[in-house]
Parts: sequence; structure tokens; C-alpha cells
Amino acid sequence: MFSIPGKSPVTMTPAAEARIAALMASKGAFGLRIGLKKGGCAGMEYTMELAETANPSEEVIEQGAARVLVAPMAQMFLFGTEIDFETGLLDSGFRFRNPNVTDACGCGESVAFSVEGSRAPA
Repeated sequence: MFSIPGKSPVTMTPAAEARIAALMASKGAFGLRIGLKKGGCAGMEYTMELAETANPSEEVIEQGAARVLVAPMAQMFLFGTEIDFETGLLDSGFRFRNPNVTDACGCGESVAFSVEGSRAPA
């Protein structure tokens, strides 16, 4: 859908790669599907779910034993994103370092984008 030949739309840190691979192995999943939906204070929220198969129009990114599937309508908004997995004293989880984000809510659960000539997915 939206790609640059030879350039992965998203990358994973070693911590994210290890966590995704562990989730895939423990649940027998094909990969981790990431996308976007409307919601939250800033307008958009990331979605994540384990997937049994890839849809034909999804971008599939493989790194080591980890596999990420990018939903078609989210590809242009996620291009250039680095996925990380952080563990802290109070919480742990995936973090998205997305250069397309122009605003985020205070709690960090939702984001806004400014991608020239585009609209966020419905």
C-alpha cells in the first residue's frame, strides 16, 4: 500500500523483537498485527493483536524470530516508527517512537498525526 522499496515501514528494538517473538511462540501466532483506530484524547490510538495469518494487503516485517503485520490503512501513519518494549518499576509495555506524531495526550495512550495530504483511518 504505502512503502519505499528496500525500506521497512517499522523497525523493532532488540527488546521489542524478543518480546514479540516470545508472544508469538507462547500463543502459536503468526505475528503481531499493529494498526490505528480513532479514539483517545488526541484522536488516534495504536492497536495490537496477535494474528494467525497475514491479510494480503498487510505489510509483513520480519526481524529475527519476530514478525509484525502492519494494517493497510495504518501504513502511511506508521512509516518510520520504531517499536520498543520497556520494563519499568510500575509498568511495562510496547512503546512506539513515531516521527509522524504531532501531538499526544498526557497519559500517552493516544496520538495525533500530521501527514501531508492524508487523513487518519476511519
